[in-house]
Amino acid sequence: MALSSTGFAKQLRVVGFSVTLLLPLGACFAPQGTGPFPPRAPRNASTTVDTLLVGHRLMTAQEYALALDAYYRAAGQHGLNPDTLSAIGSAQLKLGRLGQAEETLRDAVSTGPDFPAAWNNLGVVLMERNKTAEAVLIFQRAYALDSGESDSIRDNLRGAIAKNDNLEYKDTDAGSFDLIGRGNGSYLLLSPS
Repeated sequence: MALSSTGFAKQLRVVGFSVTLLLPLGACFAPQGTGPFPPRAPRNASTTVDTLLVGHRLMTAQEYALALDAYYRAAGQHGLNPDTLSAIGSAQLKLGRLGQAEETLRDAVSTGPDFPAAWNNLGVVLMERNKTAEAVLIFQRAYALDSGESDSIRDNLRGAIAKNDNLEYKDTDAGSFDLIGRGNGSYLLLSPS
């Protein structure tokens, strides 16, 4: 079949349009650094953000709802280990979710029975819930596991004993107890009240 000159021109326009459309798409699939786009940085473990650390920083900034979200993401990254469970429970406590916080922190101490920060934070929740006698035992356990190295745990234990013995203690309100967490193997104060 013979084409007229006008029919041939239409075909070229369609083919020309297709070629110009495919050239930019081809550049997207070109090896990195050879196309019009800058090379992307490889995504590996060293470039991902540690959401547990982000959560700790948000707790320090008193952004407890955002910290809780970060801790949930950290649980996705690191699993439900004593660190993440303790962090989640601490954020729940700061949001006033005492029942959830107690349950989460009990899970944290059962998962990591040698993690003093989780025991301490459970003691703080128990003080908030006026379970002072149990809180004293929990703080004693945290203090023993910590070998007496954390001033926060020691102060929490002293306050719980004083409140339990009905002694007049100037800082017996629940806001005077400190939550602690762990970052890079050391204790850090998450949120002084």
